[in-house]
Amino acid sequence: MRSKCYAAFRQEPVLIIAAIAACLSCFLVPSSASYLSYIDLRVLCLLFCLMAVVAGLQSCRLFDVLAEKMLRGTHRLRTLVVILVLLPFFSAMLVTNDVALITFVPFAILILKTIGHQELMIQVIVLQTIAANLGSMDTPVGNPQNLFLYAHYDLSAPHFFLAMLPFSILSLVGLLAASLLVPKTAIQVSFPDFTTIPSRRKLAMYLGLFLLCLLSVFRVLPYGALTGIVLLALLLMDRNMLGKVNYSLLLTFVCFFIFAGNIGAMEQVRDFLSYLMGRSALLSSLLASQVISNVPASVLLAEFTQDWQGMLAGTNLGGLGTLIASLASLISFQFYAAQPDSKPLRYLLIFTLANIAGLILLVPLAIFL
Repeated sequence: MRSKCYAAFRQEPVLIIAAIAACLSCFLVPSSASYLSYIDLRVLCLLFCLMAVVAGLQSCRLFDVLAEKMLRGTHRLRTLVVILVLLPFFSAMLVTNDVALITFVPFAILILKTIGHQELMIQVIVLQTIAANLGSMDTPVGNPQNLFLYAHYDLSAPHFFLAMLPFSILSLVGLLAASLLVPKTAIQVSFPDFTTIPSRRKLAMYLGLFLLCLLSVFRVLPYGALTGIVLLALLLMDRNMLGKVNYSLLLTFVCFFIFAGNIGAMEQVRDFLSYLMGRSALLSSLLASQVISNVPASVLLAEFTQDWQGMLAGTNLGGLGTLIASLASLISFQFYAAQPDSKPLRYLLIFTLANIAGLILLVPLAIFL
């Protein structure tokens, strides 16, 4: 029994912690009809639709085909690393940081093994991880906390993009500078097999659904209509994708909605958190992200401040730092640790130093703005 509980905790630590926190808070605030008002149904429906549609795009191998076409041929090693780092940076803006890393970290490992440069594996994977976490901050669909904050504060697309654009530009400059430390050695990249798109019909469907998701995020299409369209399309065309949705993330949101709602109903705790957020929403959310990760931090703290710019910057930059600051970072670490010649401690050291460098670069800009 103990081993099963331990295995469950290792697999879904954030969900289990969120569920325990929600249950404990229910003892402090008796359950009532007000609990229903805690749940942001719009965020849950949009998350469900985006996860299902992006999983469908992954199954069409679209990202693999595009990456292979970009990398095949003769390159300088430095150019190759720059491409491998920029792929998750830009793709995360549309398909989330998690999906970008799931797609491109194994791809980078394969490439580096093929060309015989495994010594660059830690450097490249760490830069890819930072790139995905920072690239995802520039759009509402780039990561779950952005989607939540965009809906919670009822932001407009121009306000969101303009608030995050300076950080994205500076992040891109920093990532390019770090990538340029790689030597210019000429290398040949080839793939034993050509990746193909298994069904162009399904690809067209998922691209259309993704466009509808964007329209719904930007409040052009009602989220209820989007949810119905996505469910109907999947049931008729590709019902297997319903099993690919990360339901644990949806449950995590529900638990933190309940926990945050109950915390907000407790006057003393509410006053204390309001005081902290009043001092600095940016630093409070950034520091909280280091301990509980940036998604739970955004749900918990957004209720106590109207400083949406501080919350956006704090939770997005808060993805830098510890390994759990952004749960997407764990994906990269697991891929690397599974390699037969991996050096996890060395990886964690370089990861931590690189993330600290990122914070040193970006936090002063956030404070200034």
